[in-house]
Amino acid sequence: MNILITICARGGSKGIPGKNIISLAGKALINYTIHIAQKFSEKHNAKIAFSTDSEAIRKLAEAEGMFTTYIRPPHLATDTAGKIDTIVDLILYEETTNGSKFDYILDLDVTSPLRTLDDLEESFQHILNNENALTLFSVNPASRNPYFNMVELNNDGFFSLVKKNNDGTVITRQSAPEVFDLNASFYWYKRNFFDLNLKSPITDKSLIYLMPHICFDLDHRIDFEFLEFLILNNKVDFFI
Repeated sequence: MNILITICARGGSKGIPGKNIISLAGKALINYTIHIAQKFSEKHNAKIAFSTDSEAIRKLAEAEGMFTTYIRPPHLATDTAGKIDTIVDLILYEETTNGSKFDYILDLDVTSPLRTLDDLEESFQHILNNENALTLFSVNPASRNPYFNMVELNNDGFFSLVKKNNDGTVITRQSAPEVFDLNASFYWYKRNFFDLNLKSPITDKSLIYLMPHICFDLDHRIDFEFLEFLILNNKVDFFI
């Protein structure tokens, strides 16, 4: 089984400048992802591929044993560049360099580090066991439900539920269909996904991996402060 692990870390974040290398509980944020990738790689003999446009990120990654000759093209280092296009460019570079195609791609998002080796192992088995699946992504139970307490603007200027409850059966949160939040931690792709010119990991042949623990994306400064508090006060009851 030929597996490629991709880690994409752009240097130009405007929301939180330099967020990929911000110290989180005494450890650079990107190092959490590098270290879990290395553990999975050791067990499965997977290749780790690294994509960045930042020399500071590159040097920090090299200090953790991540060396690469790949240079991310400028058009894939903008705010509008899609993640799928970035991964495709990295895959093609690695396949050309190595002279062979990969079977599975595991993309690890630097800004959502609350994942375990067990998460990666179990999710890999899920997609291995489903021959028709194209992708798998990590999720958590959603705190809001489009059938019950999420609304959107209609064409007439009024607001209604995102998912219409025409038959009136959903009258409590518990009776609403179960929905999930993508936590952006990791995505599994079968290699043929990237031959279909799709731009989203969410397809009509996608699986989910429901995390049995807390996980969230670090989008705002308060997210960093909250996670650091959890780590330093031993509130995260699993190893990351």
